[in-house]
Amino acid sequence: MPELPEVETSRRGIEPHVVGQEIVGVTIRERRLRWPVSADVENHLTGQTITSVDRRAKYLLINTTGGTAILHLGMSGHVSIVPQDTPAGIHDHVDIGLASGHALRLRDPRRFGSLHWSEDPSAHWLLDDLGPEPLGDDFSGEYLWRKSRGRRVAVKQFIMNANIVVGVGNIYASESLFLAGINPKRAAGRIALPRYEALAKAIRDVLERAIRAGGTTLRDYYGGFGETGWFQHELDVYGRADEPCHRCDTPVTAIVQGQRATYYCKRCQT
Repeated sequence: MPELPEVETSRRGIEPHVVGQEIVGVTIRERRLRWPVSADVENHLTGQTITSVDRRAKYLLINTTGGTAILHLGMSGHVSIVPQDTPAGIHDHVDIGLASGHALRLRDPRRFGSLHWSEDPSAHWLLDDLGPEPLGDDFSGEYLWRKSRGRRVAVKQFIMNANIVVGVGNIYASESLFLAGINPKRAAGRIALPRYEALAKAIRDVLERAIRAGGTTLRDYYGGFGETGWFQHELDVYGRADEPCHRCDTPVTAIVQGQRATYYCKRCQT
């Protein structure tokens, strides 16, 4: 699934091609995405000028003079810039036509993505209850420590909760906990402030490195223009069960938490 670094990579890739462009038409070939695409998307977008492209959590926000299109890439979706006359493939469900003669195209083989229109995206039901951005000023070790008090849930599941902090997906949670030296099974409420300060820094470091690398390509996800991300070559623990830890040579342990795979080093993470 595209995580925060993959979505941010897509945002940066499409932004120069769409900002300042008038939307001359919207073609929706398949409305049956995760939630049905309503007709107000075409009606509101056509004739608008794109003013910026932002990201909130794993959502792309295509801001226009009249409102915002909220786009989620689902499990395996990606966006690309193509000439408007480029034939659509079977999984190319949405084209947003631009005055430049190009189109912003959504390809979504599994149809788990979504597209919505909102005049106030911060109040939209998909976004209004989300936690802070991990790369923003509102995120810190003190914030995590304060939110964790009294919580018995495992720290890995705690930092993957989008109501606590957005965008820390399964891969990046495992990698961040390794960097901070924290056992993923430890109860969130039993971790002291200095360790949360280390964890907040680790989350930032891991996500920033992943963004610079273009994300992590696993299974069938690729970046916004079909290119592969390279962060998978820098992973310390994720997907490395029984391989030697990069720090101490202890075999990496794999367990299941919340139906998701967790990887960690029993010696380095306490």
